[in-house]
Amino acid sequence: MHDFRKLNDNISVSQQLTLGDIAEAAASGVALIVNNRPDGEEPSAPQGEDIAAAAAAAGLNYVAIPIGHSGFSEPQVDAMIAALEQAEGPILAYCRSGTRSTFLWALAEAKQGGDPDMIARTAAQAGYDISPIRAMIDMLAAR
Repeated sequence: MHDFRKLNDNISVSQQLTLGDIAEAAASGVALIVNNRPDGEEPSAPQGEDIAAAAAAAGLNYVAIPIGHSGFSEPQVDAMIAALEQAEGPILAYCRSGTRSTFLWALAEAKQGGDPDMIARTAAQAGYDISPIRAMIDMLAAR
């Protein structure tokens, strides 16, 4: 069983998925897979097209919002907000460790007016520390 870490009722995050994890995600009620890992980052891992095909075969929607070493951009945050709003059920977002997926969720929540302290507590309960992006979260929440 894979380590899907629930942030809230709408989204869980995970480390890199295997093709076998897609069936487990579908069985757990996931409706949308969000890939936050750029293709080629780990050549031996399943790439986006492989995960997308497995998701489609399992009846799941798929979207790629890759986060590379350059960090986060506003279009990526907006794409995550759109994914959160348009999903027809629970979301499973993944990257190498789940951290980038958690960070992107946190930024999306903040941009939508979420409370930064609550966002930090939610991430911490799932085992993720958002302190590296806390200033960005505070700025987005204050807009």
